[in-house]
Amino acid sequence: MAIGYSRLRSLRARRLIRALKKDGFYEERSKGALRLFKHRDGRRTTIHLHNMGQTFAVGTLKAIIEEQAKWTGADLERLGIL
Repeated sequence: MAIGYSRLRSLRARRLIRALKKDGFYEERSKGALRLFKHRDGRRTTIHLHNMGQTFAVGTLKAIIEEQAKWTGADLERLGIL
């Protein structure tokens, strides 16, 4: 299933972080605006976070979702993002 990023333009940081934690990621460390989340299977994702209400550019979302968290469209539905 292809991921429709036009539907994710309004995804806020709070909701993304909640989904990461629901999927088993935990916050390994933070420094300033950078938050590093790690999964016990070795996946890592970094979020540049200024406030919990911020949204992300489509390219940033694509990097976080597909390349770092390695989520599919089915995963996004399971986590309640789509």
